[in-house]
Amino acid sequence: MSAAAPFLTLTRPPVPLAAASFVSSFDRLAVTPLLVLIAGELQVPLATAVAVASGYYLAYGVSQPFWGLLSDRFGRVRVMRLALLGAGLAGLASAAMPVLPALIVSRVAAGACFGAVIPTSLTYVGDTVAVSVRQHALSHLMGLMALGTALATGFGGLLGDAAGWRAVFTVTAVCALVCAPALRVLPEPPRAEIGGLGRHVGTVLRSRWARLVFALAFVEGAVLLGTLTFLATVLQQQGVSSALAGLAAAGYGVGVYLFSQVVKRLAGGWPVWRLILTGGTQMGAGYAILAVEANVVTVALTALLLGGGWSFMHSSLQTWATSVVPQARGTTVAFFASCLFMGSAVSSWAAGPLAGSGSYTLLFGLAAAVTVPLTAVAAAGRRRYGSRAPEEGAPRPE
Repeated sequence: MSAAAPFLTLTRPPVPLAAASFVSSFDRLAVTPLLVLIAGELQVPLATAVAVASGYYLAYGVSQPFWGLLSDRFGRVRVMRLALLGAGLAGLASAAMPVLPALIVSRVAAGACFGAVIPTSLTYVGDTVAVSVRQHALSHLMGLMALGTALATGFGGLLGDAAGWRAVFTVTAVCALVCAPALRVLPEPPRAEIGGLGRHVGTVLRSRWARLVFALAFVEGAVLLGTLTFLATVLQQQGVSSALAGLAAAGYGVGVYLFSQVVKRLAGGWPVWRLILTGGTQMGAGYAILAVEANVVTVALTALLLGGGWSFMHSSLQTWATSVVPQARGTTVAFFASCLFMGSAVSSWAAGPLAGSGSYTLLFGLAAAVTVPLTAVAAAGRRRYGSRAPEEGAPRPE
């Protein structure tokens, strides 16, 4: 693919791509401080209202392979523009829904559409940034996404208290509709030809390293993103306002942004398995703190540590995912993201009854416990895989 050479000159994501990723990240976590508000207005139990989040995450995850196959077949930019248009329309519908079942359906639609943006953005970076600086570029994109995450929980709680949860969904919908035409300026990178959707999937699933990364992504999604949903609710059920609970949970976005800057400096100097080990330790410590005591200070501290875990561990896993099957990168990254968000959907759904009954010590304690084997397997697997880029030859030990 000599035609790809001109594209392998970027060192950071283009602005329109970063903006679309920002909006997708914002929408994904904006619901965190809104669940209690939704349950109150629609007069349903919190454990039932959690379906608004878990349904979104499930659709976000299940749709990933579909979007990945389409992006490999028809192009990254075209797929993102179509998905953002659908996400904007679904978001406007969400803001108008009068009952919980209709709201869940509209949020499922929004999640399925927004599900295309982040993995396709990552794939676009994989297509246009050389392997030697790819983790640096992905960390830069992650930092921008972290701003969306931080504003989602902080601004979402403030706007939800001031104007209601419907206003939050309206804001993200309008932003998605603005981003869709803005992506037209991006050039479409060339893609490797494998010859058929079935062959794309088969090529990916035959890779044992890809299967390992997918399994790790599922568990990481369950531990990190699924449990993260309840950082604000544990405070709200103690009587803390949605605004303050959202601001405390916004420490996650702040942590992702700050620690992503650290990862950018360490990438290339530290072996990847050590980055994974550092991130997993931060995640486990954060949940252990909350299992002992949950208040505004400990939630903010845990959110910050989880942001560090995402920056160190997740950036390493997703960089790994962009390299294991380079000839079907879009499909591989889509399966990776699918596993991540299906894990978060299963986790948030399973933890709903625990949150509804106030059993947060058990909830966060289980998350801390699962982090241990996740970190050990991920670090050991990445060390065995080696530090080379798969496009360049056989693995070598780090």
